[in-house]
Amino acid sequence: MNDYQFRLVKVQGEFTWHSHPDTDEVFIVISGYLQIEFRDSVISLGPGEMTVVPKGVEHKPRAEQECEVLLVEPRGVVNTGDTGGGLTAENDIWI
Repeated sequence: MNDYQFRLVKVQGEFTWHSHPDTDEVFIVISGYLQIEFRDSVISLGPGEMTVVPKGVEHKPRAEQECEVLLVEPRGVVNTGDTGGGLTAENDIWI
């Protein structure tokens, strides 16, 4: 929609510290529980809850048990932001 992607993802365990210097990132929890760690705080989200991580803010999502999340971000945004590495997912995969 208008060059934005709605990505359905499953999260379990810890992700990598990263940021997105050019865009905000929306997390909407569909099922399970997600924590998003920031350098100075942690937020916890449950089903139906959402948050916006502002552009340039370093964060690290994690879920102790599998969690389903809807991410909303501009097309082409790399999931590991400016960090890269082994957790970088291929972009624009349709299911």
